[in-house]
Amino acid sequence: MSPDLERSVGDEPAMTKEPGMRGQTRQGETAGDPRPVVFVLFGATGDLASRMVLPAFCRLAQEGLLPDQWLLVGNGRGDISHGKFRAHVHDALVEFGPQLQPAEWETFAQRVFFAGGGFSPGNPGRLPGVLDEARKALGSDPQLIHYLAVPPVAFAGLTKALGQYGLAQGARVVYEKPFGTSGKDFRELDRVVHSVLGEDQVYRIDHFLGKEATQDLHLLRFANGSSAAYWNREHIESVQIDVPETLDIIDRAQFYDATGAVLDMLVTHLFQVAAEVAMEPPASLGAVDLQAAREEVIGCFRPLDPGEVVLGQFDGYRDVPGVDPESSRDTFVAARLWIDNPRWRGVPFYLRTGKRMAASGQRVNLILREPPGPLRGRLPRDANVLSFSLAGDGEIDLSLVAKKPGPALELDVAHASIPLATLRHADPLPPYVRLINDVLLGDRSLFTRPDGLAAVWDVAEPLLSRPPKVSSYAPGSWGPAQARELIAPGRWLLGQ
Repeated sequence: MSPDLERSVGDEPAMTKEPGMRGQTRQGETAGDPRPVVFVLFGATGDLASRMVLPAFCRLAQEGLLPDQWLLVGNGRGDISHGKFRAHVHDALVEFGPQLQPAEWETFAQRVFFAGGGFSPGNPGRLPGVLDEARKALGSDPQLIHYLAVPPVAFAGLTKALGQYGLAQGARVVYEKPFGTSGKDFRELDRVVHSVLGEDQVYRIDHFLGKEATQDLHLLRFANGSSAAYWNREHIESVQIDVPETLDIIDRAQFYDATGAVLDMLVTHLFQVAAEVAMEPPASLGAVDLQAAREEVIGCFRPLDPGEVVLGQFDGYRDVPGVDPESSRDTFVAARLWIDNPRWRGVPFYLRTGKRMAASGQRVNLILREPPGPLRGRLPRDANVLSFSLAGDGEIDLSLVAKKPGPALELDVAHASIPLATLRHADPLPPYVRLINDVLLGDRSLFTRPDGLAAVWDVAEPLLSRPPKVSSYAPGSWGPAQARELIAPGRWLLGQ
């Protein structure tokens, strides 16, 4: 047995607030899994792992949300030493957080290992051997969690290798988005995955579902009669799901040029958020019922009309190293989505996202219809809007028309905000932390199902097969002018 592995499991987890699992399921009961965990991170030295997964896993350790015994094993094509991988993890945590005191880092680092040499059918690399040592060191049968922080093209090969080398049985496997890059590709990947894994082992992650305010999209509605009463076509004029970004794509140019805004954001995050807004009340908030409600409404999404979609590319995109100089890849998309069911028929859902835009935001706006009565036609703009900020710990905002105090009948818009982190005893977790914790607990409520994803690809198919012309836009702007025309006579509430 490796001396490092043997030593790692004999040390107390001093960095945690309280040893052991102390998570909760969606239903609220404590869910403790006493089994040790081996967390295998594929693509461990890549950008996604450094920015999101490693910081999230470290935060779980800080919060006492890992079992008493755990190991993290990184995998990649290179064959670096445990020490060099630990140095890489340290650098990632320094840049992207959470920050650790020296003693905390030492406690964390001694449980971190690397199994290099790749991992694919016909080439197991060092991973099976390192995992055998981990099992012996932990002294019992650990829960294996495989996290695939790799491009979608690698999913099928890694899945087959997990089956070939006996690492799939009883394991939980996390797949990043997008789960496939087309309807055909999705169906083939789904076939491969289910040839190795049961559906209950599969966790297709979409981190927008782990955001605190995304979960409040249905909690606010189902728990409050005032919201439930107007959550339909009679009272809601339109919905905007708007995720502009100032971010560039320099750090992941090659991935982005193979994906673009439609695959990276529209058919993943924005469609899932639209489903959260539009779902019918589930029988319960348990995983099976919540997933079923989300997937059922996705089945009501009308296939996109390319004439109701605007694609854009920011000026200078083709000059970014790693991008094809002739690329027509979209870095911006705005779309009008229709939902063909009794609750939402005739209500447009406007979805927008893009890179290098004027400002960043993650907001869902429900624009309420102007009520009948003596003030019809006299109300200020942007009145009667229920808004959810999905950024950070989340916030709920309400815009209402009120009379300005004074002798005259002057109307103005009043704003009320509820930052979710200010609620009593709030303990918000970032979305990746929340979702990885759910994987540890075996809670699949906030993960996607294959039937919903199959419907998503059907909705996107007309756009993917007959995309409109990609228009240019200036960096620092709000995208192509056609996006403003798409929403007319209304307007985007963010930035315009």
